[in-house]
Amino acid sequence: MSATQIDCARDGILTPEMKYVAEAENLDETTILSYVANGKLVIMTRDKNPPVAIGKGVTTKINVNLGTSSANVDPGSEIEKVKIADRYGADTITDLSMGGNISYIRSRVFENTTIPITTVPIYQSIVEHGMNNVTSKDIFSTLEKHVDEGVSSVVLHCVDNNTLGKLKGSERVMGMVSKGGSFTSVFMLTNECKNPFIQNFDAVLEILRKNDVVLSLGNTMRSGCIHDLSDDAQMSEIETNIHLANRANEKGVQVIVEGTGGHVQANDIPDTVRYYKSLSEYPLFVAGPLPIDVALGYDHIAGSVGASMASGAGADYLCYITPSGHLALPTPEQVREGLVAFKIAGHIGDTIKYGMSDRDLMLSVKRRKFDWDGQIEMAIDPDKPKEMCPMEGPCTMCGEYCAIKIMQNYLSGDNRYGN
Repeated sequence: MSATQIDCARDGILTPEMKYVAEAENLDETTILSYVANGKLVIMTRDKNPPVAIGKGVTTKINVNLGTSSANVDPGSEIEKVKIADRYGADTITDLSMGGNISYIRSRVFENTTIPITTVPIYQSIVEHGMNNVTSKDIFSTLEKHVDEGVSSVVLHCVDNNTLGKLKGSERVMGMVSKGGSFTSVFMLTNECKNPFIQNFDAVLEILRKNDVVLSLGNTMRSGCIHDLSDDAQMSEIETNIHLANRANEKGVQVIVEGTGGHVQANDIPDTVRYYKSLSEYPLFVAGPLPIDVALGYDHIAGSVGASMASGAGADYLCYITPSGHLALPTPEQVREGLVAFKIAGHIGDTIKYGMSDRDLMLSVKRRKFDWDGQIEMAIDPDKPKEMCPMEGPCTMCGEYCAIKIMQNYLSGDNRYGN
């Protein structure tokens, strides 16, 4: 059996991936070994491509969801989204395809980017076998297929029967909004059985260990609106996921826990993240969260506000939201808008966690010098400001009455505006 990143870290072996992360994230090698060994930091790998580190001590990472639906099957558009995600700095991509030839689409995703790919295997299981006919064997066969194809991470929803019982008695407005969680739950209820991932968890870990695939424990019980406050079902899922994360880590399988996502009232976002972090230091993956429900068409903006709060409070990994969230499958341009908004959120969160960045300082120095090319180079999305700036002289907002220019002239003795 090949060694995983955790195995190597526990043996004091600094892998090439750890060396890369140490340099890229400005962490010393001893810290990397400790964090990986204890599960505080995961390293997603994909073939010989640059790895991505998620967790303690490193920058907040951004995931882009894409993929076909049963109502919209356009593989060409999805590949365009992949290229946009790659161009504008996504750290990972999750392929959620549920329409068309799913295996073919996934192969095309692999061909068009080198960044790590995540999947939710139960999606394909349900599409190919049907909600009422899918078996545990089908589900595990799909999981193995995805791992063998080279995914870097898989999302499994490990809701248990106790947690489902708590949801049944709740007074939620939106109920359950997790697609993968609902599929898994319906399978359990239809077959009157336990969660197959929990019941066969050791087998899951053996499958993932083969290629050192990261296990992402899904957030089945996230809130679907801000009026669905934290409840017993959410608390129960956190406890279950942390227990399973401990088991995975013991077996040398890297693990991320999803939580604090969906729709969360703004006042509760920091405390909810800190509560999770008080229970566990495994990397925390957050979808959104959306702090309001009325931003239809602008959910990427509302979500980025919530995401910056979550990241600043300690969330490690953000799943973007697009302008078409809750409305339609996003267009390629909407993928760009959502990704850039969440990269901004992650950067804000990092300045809260780690302090002000040199990148902001460098941009300000270049702005003072009217160095337009330099400012564009430092921008999170260089293409957009390139369309706006004048490239020379002051901007058209102020023209000759630029405050920066006026004071530079005055302090240098060139008081051209004096009487």
